[in-house]
Amino acid sequence: MAGFKGQAEYSVDEKGRVAIPAKMRAVLKPEAKGTFTVTRGFERCIFLYPLDRWEEIEAKMMSLNLYNRETRNFVRLILRWAEEVTLDKQGRVVLPKPLMEYAGITDRALIMGALDHIEIWNPATFNQYMNEQPMDYETLAEQVMGV
Repeated sequence: MAGFKGQAEYSVDEKGRVAIPAKMRAVLKPEAKGTFTVTRGFERCIFLYPLDRWEEIEAKMMSLNLYNRETRNFVRLILRWAEEVTLDKQGRVVLPKPLMEYAGITDRALIMGALDHIEIWNPATFNQYMNEQPMDYETLAEQVMGV
């Protein structure tokens, strides 16, 4: 399966609607039914998982040991923020207000592909995040992908 990739910056309207780029919508499998589970991401962004991928994540969470305190905490945190959103006829989704506040998203959003999910960032927050990274691109590539 091809993954989500690329980036685009779009406006967010007063109802919290933001467009998902056509090239990313094209990656959705029919099993996703045009629906995403949106939840809190890492580094103050929002994650959008296609419904079919989210079902796999839920199945994995159901197999975890809920007698473990850290497991319970993680499951609570990720599910606390989770909501289903469906693409409208214009290819937009409505971002829940608590998630927009968490990510600092107001009138603009950076939509980024991240293989099995989409990340939505406040553009300024993402730029600041990138500027704070301790390694340059080449060094990071070598450490992550090098043999």
